[in-house]
Amino acid sequence: MARISFVELPVADTAAARAFYETTFGWALTAFGPSYASTMTGDVDLGLQGDVREATQAPLVVIDVRDLDAWPARVEAAGGTVVRPIFAFPGGRRFHFTDPSGHELAVMEADR
Repeated sequence: MARISFVELPVADTAAARAFYETTFGWALTAFGPSYASTMTGDVDLGLQGDVREATQAPLVVIDVRDLDAWPARVEAAGGTVVRPIFAFPGGRRFHFTDPSGHELAVMEADR
């Protein structure tokens, strides 16, 4: 089963963005170093990416799957383009792709 599990926002200042979302909505965000923070609800979570080398140009929708290694071929067979191969991050692995309309998304598998 595949489901949207995460939306990652590019931010200029992670600490300021974290404070905004915590204060405004009462969300608890966990820091993963100085440039990344996210909610950890297990539902659809929000990530804040402050590292300009890692951030996408627009909000990044992340789709959670099982058997991540099979998904790049599925994406490409359906007309998508893998733009960043599978890589590890704290909590799992993912890859980025663009859909036929040019939107960048990610597919991830959490450490279980």
